[in-house]
Amino acid sequence: MVSDPQDAPVMTTRRTAGVSFAASLTFEDIHHSYHAKETIKGVSLAAKAGEVLCLLGPSGSGKTTLLRIAAGIERQSAGRLMLNGQEISGPSVFLPPEKRGVGLMFQDFALFPHMTIRDNVRFGLTAIPKKEGLIQADAALERVGLSHYADLYPHVLSGGEQQRVALARALAPRPAVLLMDEPFSGLDSRLKDSIRADTLAILRETRATAIVVTHDAEEAMRMADRIALLKDGRLVQVGTADELYREPRDLFAAGFFSEINVFDAQVRGGRVETPVGSVAAGPHPEGKRLSVAVRLSGVRVGEEDGDIPARILSRRFIGVVELLELAVPRCEEVVRARIRADRLPHGLRDVMLSVNERDILLFEKSSSAS
Repeated sequence: MVSDPQDAPVMTTRRTAGVSFAASLTFEDIHHSYHAKETIKGVSLAAKAGEVLCLLGPSGSGKTTLLRIAAGIERQSAGRLMLNGQEISGPSVFLPPEKRGVGLMFQDFALFPHMTIRDNVRFGLTAIPKKEGLIQADAALERVGLSHYADLYPHVLSGGEQQRVALARALAPRPAVLLMDEPFSGLDSRLKDSIRADTLAILRETRATAIVVTHDAEEAMRMADRIALLKDGRLVQVGTADELYREPRDLFAAGFFSEINVFDAQVRGGRVETPVGSVAAGPHPEGKRLSVAVRLSGVRVGEEDGDIPARILSRRFIGVVELLELAVPRCEEVVRARIRADRLPHGLRDVMLSVNERDILLFEKSSSAS
């Protein structure tokens, strides 16, 4: 067994990745059904040439189905798929996967156990002479720092190394679009950050358009130029990490990008009163009932500084931060806060709260059901 990469540098010196001819990939009003159940409900979305687009959402949101439609593994029931403005899947056209110029990297890496690492990488290069394919396979392995493993078999590699082999295989044909389905989900948490950073660096070098499926909002924010948030087969919001975090379209989006307290409130006198403070109602009319989201990170807790008295019910140390549960007057719900660890003396019970207004988000009641 090859030594665990956690005991050694993750990526050795490698060749600069070859450049691909990036393409835009556009989903136009895509619908898909499975056993009479609609799984994709009119999604329109475009991945720009050379960008990393993350499809983000919970299980069952339709993100992997969209990826399979892009790859040609699934066929939509309505709508069109366009590659650089040319229809590759629609009512009258359906190009098979091998004709699309699209690479696919599976969640489980899907390496062939009976093939060497070199032959696994060469598998997608059968359209060119064997000698040339071997040269390109070796170049791809060098790009990911694994050329010294070329004659070994997948079972001797760690999970992180297998992930890099799968990446090399997907990139070897220099696809115009690379599709990646939860590519880091099987990796040890200690290894995930470095492998993800290396992968992103290689994607930038190749300049291929990449569409990455993930259910992890932080991972999407680390990797993506833009994020497409999905729920129940519908597109909720598309934008940069900054846009989706700071200006979530609804309560679902707000809760997906940060931990939140949720309260019911009503506009009175142009303001919205919550158990942890008030905020200007903005464009919401007088008397309007709203859902109020307060980010845990926006709740400030101190011994004296603050506007609202509270009592600590529980505190959980999780490294650099602590999670607090607090009781607040005239509030039946527990208020949660995330603060820097060791900021409060141990054994302290009675504290004062205040909230950063930027961390109070207002949504119409109907929008939370998007």
